Amino acid sequence: MAVPKNKTSKARKRGRKAINMRLNAPGLVECGNCGNRVLLHRVCPKCGFYRGKPVIEPEEMA
Repeated sequence: MAVPKNKTSKARKRGRKAINMRLNAPGLVECGNCGNRVLLHRVCPKCGFYRGKPVIEPEEMA
């Protein structure tokens, strides 16, 4: 049976774990109507369009 020759350092051990705990950046796409950056499969809060059709009334800027 294989036995480690030296102790694994904390930095090496934690670095190996940290690779799997990374968060991915959210996928953003441009709105087809106004060009605003929106999350995938979401209604654009700026213009209220989804897939080229008006879905909601956009929130007015106060």
